Amino acid sequence: MPAQKEILYLVFLALAVRTVRLQLIGSEDHGWAFIWDYNGRAEQVYYDSMVARWNYNTNLTLENSLKQDEANFIEAHFDKQAAQIASNFDWQNFNNTTLKRLFRKITLLGTAVNHIDQAREAREYNNLLAEMRLIYSTGKVCEYHNPSSCLSLNPDLSDCLANNHNYDRLRFCWEGWRDAVGRKLKDKYPRFVELSNQAVHQGVPNWTDTGAYWRSWYETADFQEQLENLYNQLKPLYNNLHAYVRKKLREQYGQDKISATGPIPAHLLGNMWSQSWSNIYDLVEPYPGKTSIDVTSKMLSDGWTVDRMFRISDDFFKEMGLIEMPQNFWDNSMFVKPADREVVCHASAWDFYNAHDVRIKMCSNVSMQDLVTIHHEMGHIEYYLQYKHQPVPFRRGGNPGFHEAVGDLLALSVSTPTHLQTIGLLDTVEDDNESDINFLMSMALDKISFLPFGYLMDQWRWGVFNGSITPATYNQEWWKLRTRYQGIVPPVPRNNDKDFDPGCKYHVPANHPYMRYFVSYVLQFQFHKALCETSGHTGPLHKCDISAGTEAQKAAAGEKLARMLQMGSSQEWPDAMEVITGQRDMSAQPIVDYFQPLIDWLEQQNQGETLGWDDTWTPPYDCEATDGFTCKDGSRCVRPGDRCDGVNDCADKSDEQNCSIVPTGPTGGAAVSTVTNFASTVVCVLVALLMVNLVP
Repeated sequence: MPAQKEILYLVFLALAVRTVRLQLIGSEDHGWAFIWDYNGRAEQVYYDSMVARWNYNTNLTLENSLKQDEANFIEAHFDKQAAQIASNFDWQNFNNTTLKRLFRKITLLGTAVNHIDQAREAREYNNLLAEMRLIYSTGKVCEYHNPSSCLSLNPDLSDCLANNHNYDRLRFCWEGWRDAVGRKLKDKYPRFVELSNQAVHQGVPNWTDTGAYWRSWYETADFQEQLENLYNQLKPLYNNLHAYVRKKLREQYGQDKISATGPIPAHLLGNMWSQSWSNIYDLVEPYPGKTSIDVTSKMLSDGWTVDRMFRISDDFFKEMGLIEMPQNFWDNSMFVKPADREVVCHASAWDFYNAHDVRIKMCSNVSMQDLVTIHHEMGHIEYYLQYKHQPVPFRRGGNPGFHEAVGDLLALSVSTPTHLQTIGLLDTVEDDNESDINFLMSMALDKISFLPFGYLMDQWRWGVFNGSITPATYNQEWWKLRTRYQGIVPPVPRNNDKDFDPGCKYHVPANHPYMRYFVSYVLQFQFHKALCETSGHTGPLHKCDISAGTEAQKAAAGEKLARMLQMGSSQEWPDAMEVITGQRDMSAQPIVDYFQPLIDWLEQQNQGETLGWDDTWTPPYDCEATDGFTCKDGSRCVRPGDRCDGVNDCADKSDEQNCSIVPTGPTGGAAVSTVTNFASTVVCVLVALLMVNLVP
C-alpha cells in the first residue's frame, strides 16, 4: 500500500536525522525541503485515508470498516513520525514566519496520535471512546407499559420532542433518553477524561489539560474573556426571547406548569437538548396567517429535483464570481440515499487533499430545509477549493469556527424571501412589518436560542478537564450552567448519584469540541454584514441577499470572500477576519443589528413580563403520577430509571424486588439496546465516529 511506504520512508529519515545530527537543524532551506517533501507524502496518505472513510460511509460493510481502520492507523502513524522528524529542526528560531507556522502545526499532535507509542493506554483510550459512542448510538427508550416497543433517538424521540404538545409525553421522551444513555456513561467518562488529559500533557508543548489544548487552536491569549464579552452582548436579546417564549408556553401548558418568573422546563422547547426552538414556532408565531417562507410545498408542486437544488446552489457561487463545482464533484458525490445499501446519511462535505477531489455526502429530499443545508455544505466545498493551493497543514479554516460560519453565511442569504422569489419559490414577497417579525422570529428560534447552549457546553467540559468540576459534581454543575445561561430546568428531579445528563449530547461521548459552533454563530453575522455592505445592500440587515446586487457589486463581495477563504489557516484568524470585515475582533453587534426589529417588538410584547429567571424555581412534581414507583413502606417515590437498576433507593429495598415485571436492563423503563453481533457493532460505532462536519 503506498501509504505504508510513506511511513517506512519517514521512519528511515527520522533515524538518519537522529544518527547524523547531534543538534537541531537550523537551516531554513532544509526546513522548506522537508515541508514540500512532507506535503506530497501527506496528500497521498490523507487521500488514501479519505477514500477509505468515504467508501465506508457510503457502503456500510464490515470489509469497508476494516479497510477504514487500517487507513486511520496508517494516517496516525504518519502524523506521529512527521512530528518527530519536524522536532529535529530548530524551527522556533526560524526567521520565516510562514515556515515557523507550518512546523508548529505539524508538531502539535492530537490526543489519539500522542497515545500511539503507549499500547496499554492507547487501547484503553480507544476502547472507552468506542464504547461511549456505541452506548450513545444504540440507546433506546422502551415504553414503560409495553417494553417491546422501543424508541431510538432518530427519528422517534426527536419527532416526539418536535411534534408533540403533551406535557407528560414530552417528559417521558426527555427523561427516557437520559435514563437510557447518560446513566450508562457516568462511570466511564471520568477515566476517559483522565486518559485524554494524559495524552495532551505528553504532547509538544505539554498542555495542562484537554480544554487548554482545544483553546490553543484559536491562538488567542484572552479567548475565554472574549467569549464572555460576546455572551454578555447577546444576553439582553436572549432574555427577551426567553421571556416571550415562556409567556406563550404558559398559555399552552398552564400557569401550574410554567412559572411567570422561573426557568422553562427543558422538555417543552421542541428539541432533546433545548438548543433549537424552531419546532415550537407554531406556539409562538407572532402573526398567524402570513405567508410562510417554508417553500417545500412550492418546490414539490413545481417538480423540483435534488439535482436542481444542487445546481441552484452552484449558481449562487458562480453569480458571485466564485469557483464553480468541478465535474468530479458531480460525478463522485452522493446526493440521495442509495436503494441497494446502507449509508451514513448525515450531510457532510469532504476534501480529499489532492487539490481537485471534493464531494458531498447527503441523503437529500426536496425540501426547504435541505435546500438551505445544500448551500451550507457547498460553502464548505467552496472553502476547500479556494485554499487547495495551500500546504496541507494550512488547508483548514482560520479558526475552528470559520468553516461553519462560511456555510451558515450563505444560508442567511438563501433564506431571505427576496432570494426565494429570485429562484422562483415565492410568487410575491410580503414587504410589511408583520411578515418581517415572523421571519425574524423563525430565525431567532434557531440562531438566538442556540447561543447560550453553544457557549456552556465547553464551559462545562473545560471545568471537567481542569478538575474544577469533579465526577461527584458532574451533573449538578451541568444543570447550574444550563439554568444560569439558558434559563431552563429539568422537568423531573435529577439523581446526581446516577444521572449523567451531559453524556446525552453526542459531542460529549464522542469528544468533539463544541465552542466552534458558538464562535461560528457570531462570525457568520459579522461576515454577512461586511459582505452586505460590499454588495451594495441598503436597508435592514435581515433583508440582505449578498447575491442580489449589480454584477460589479456581487463580484466585489465574492472577491472579498474568496481572499479570506484562500488564506485557509496560513495566518492567525484575526488576519483573515480583517480581510472580510476590516476588524480583528469578534463582535456580537451584527447579530443585534440583524434582529433589531424583533428586539423592538419583543420589548413591547414583554411589558409586564420578568426578564431573566429565578434560579431556585422547579416545576411541580408528582412522582407517582409521572410513572414513578412508591416504596412499599411509603417512605419515598423513585423515578422509573431507579427501579430495578441494582441500587437500593428504597430503605425496604422494594424498588429492587419483582424486577421481572419491568423491562430488563440497567435503566428500567428506558433500556439500552446494545448490539451484540460483531459486524453490527463495528457499523454502529463507526457510523457515529466518522461523521465529518458535524451539525451542532
